[in-house]
Amino acid sequence: MRFLCIYTPSKGEGVPPTQQEMATMGQFIEGSFKNGHLIATEGCLPTALGARIRLKDGKFSVTDGPFTESKEVIGGFALMQFASKQEAIEYTKKFLQIAGDGETELRQIYEASAGAMAKQWEQKA
Repeated sequence: MRFLCIYTPSKGEGVPPTQQEMATMGQFIEGSFKNGHLIATEGCLPTALGARIRLKDGKFSVTDGPFTESKEVIGGFALMQFASKQEAIEYTKKFLQIAGDGETELRQIYEASAGAMAKQWEQKA
């Protein structure tokens, strides 16, 4: 099963990690790639460099950052693979022990079987 892990740090935006925190996280990430649990991961740049795009009633609106609600600022994400949700939760707890105070939303990724996808395409044709 694949999971998307979305991390929101408690310390807010603009507080860079220390060199020691970076080294510890780097070791954790390297080991996670090697054991096959981590598929992809990245940190996010400050919201001042971002934009929010909305569609309402057929019209787009674009709002440039920064965004004021720091409690909702995504610090980074990871795409992971585990045999169960419980394994993903345990892994995420280890991540948070390294990353520090914060919150992580864990969402399972929808994965259609190859056969089910082929059947859907046949019905559309």
